[in-house]
Amino acid sequence: MPGEAGITLIDTIIIIAYLVGIVAVGIFAGYKKDTSSEDFFLGGRSLKWPIIGTGLFCANISTIHLVGLASSGYQHGLVVGNFEWMAAFCLILLGMVFAPFYFRSKISTLPEYVEKRYGSGARSFLAGIFIMSALLVHIGISLYAGAKVLEAFFGINYIVSIIGISVITAIYTILGGLKAVMITDAIQAVLLLGGAALLTWFGIQALPEAGIDSWAAFKAACKPDQLSMIQPIIAEGAPGKFSLNEFSWYSILFGYPVLGIWYWCTDQTIVQKILSAKTEKDGRDGAIFAGYLKILPVFLMVLPGAVGYVLFKDKIGDDPDSTLMVMMTNLLPVGIRGLMAAGLLAALMSTIEAALNSTATMAAEDILKRIRPNTPDRQLVTIGRITAGVVVVLAMLWSTQGGKFGSIFEAINKIPMAFAPGITAIFLWGIFWKRGNNQGALAAMIFNVVVGLIYLAIDIPLIGEKQLIAKELGIPFMQVGWYLFILSSIVYFVVSLCTPAPAPEKVEGLCWTRPLDALRGKMEGTLTDPRVMAGILFAIMVVLYIILH
Repeated sequence: MPGEAGITLIDTIIIIAYLVGIVAVGIFAGYKKDTSSEDFFLGGRSLKWPIIGTGLFCANISTIHLVGLASSGYQHGLVVGNFEWMAAFCLILLGMVFAPFYFRSKISTLPEYVEKRYGSGARSFLAGIFIMSALLVHIGISLYAGAKVLEAFFGINYIVSIIGISVITAIYTILGGLKAVMITDAIQAVLLLGGAALLTWFGIQALPEAGIDSWAAFKAACKPDQLSMIQPIIAEGAPGKFSLNEFSWYSILFGYPVLGIWYWCTDQTIVQKILSAKTEKDGRDGAIFAGYLKILPVFLMVLPGAVGYVLFKDKIGDDPDSTLMVMMTNLLPVGIRGLMAAGLLAALMSTIEAALNSTATMAAEDILKRIRPNTPDRQLVTIGRITAGVVVVLAMLWSTQGGKFGSIFEAINKIPMAFAPGITAIFLWGIFWKRGNNQGALAAMIFNVVVGLIYLAIDIPLIGEKQLIAKELGIPFMQVGWYLFILSSIVYFVVSLCTPAPAPEKVEGLCWTRPLDALRGKMEGTLTDPRVMAGILFAIMVVLYIILH
């Protein structure tokens, strides 16, 4: 195995060259002196499906995922990979059910679609939620996680790292707009997946040195069920003690789609890639292509955690968050280690850039343009750039509080509980049920925010205190999302039925008349027909679950 040395001079040169190169590519690809708002916010609606798919994937995979999935693979096993594989089904929903209406409506933001479907009140409320979620989750927590990784490698104070990463990413995002984001994402996807694949390969190659020469031997060396994707509802514990499994099939099957539909199908940071498509087919294919890419993290990011348990459990011990660092230090040779570190930066920057661009778009389109409809196009771009700069500064300040959370991976899934179930409810039912109205949508979102904030206040361990709901009441956080979705849906239906129905012409072309209409239409007879791509992906996912059940 390579030695214990950390980052060398060669690795450092590779990382610096990457940073300089990615900034140059981003500015060159997207910057125009007199760029239009459509060019800046939506890449001129000119992007093809492979670029859209890689952009969706990169916007999602952050340093939190690379560090957190390896840590969870070490601690819990492949079951955490359900967060990746269940995303494939949500991306099928995005491509088959939601994307057609987003594209045909010629919208620039998701709150704009909500105004068309419901009304201006729901749009304003949703825009505020999206900007806050981008600042708190997509940028703030990601910055903290990435800075801690750099601190572990280089010994650089994490505050300095936060400032450096923010400035570098903001430069090409603010100057180049969405096109810069998408082009750099395509490059970063290759680096990210390549680095993860190399780490997995070196880890597997090291197994024979630990006496592991077969899958059966590897499985025997792992913890019980560490290589299983499906876990029972009841957790194993002391005799006579009842507790629910945090990652049981029930929690994943019902809890994940609530967060997944919000994130993949309704969040501006993600869906903005679909709005930039050249054609409706490109948008739908791009979403489904991203679903294929989401198969890979289980093998390239979660499985290495299990490999790390077999090879380095004595070194990692009770600090699972160090799994990725220990493996990189002990397995990767000089040069490759630098590429992997650059991959970590790529993951961080791609998440931040996507969130910055989406907040800039919403500030210009959902706030300024509605207050001053006649705002010149050039001024919209300027306001968008200023907004991105302000948001990144606020996120930098918030990210310094990241150390107060007990678990970053749980925090990024718990924080959305304050708003995601209600948003999922109004989009999902709104696209299939014409009777849903503005009052129902607003009531569902407000209800979720009020109850969700109460949940966060008593459950997230901001100063390491005991989690009341998870520990005392025994309700896994993934199930909390499911129950909040049910309650928000009830509020949505009851309030909608008790208030006037929207005019038929208002909802025309904004929702499906019948659910099966999403599958109808003339087949193209090619592999890139969205229904063909979705069908193949669905079949692959079923086979994978059967193999790793």
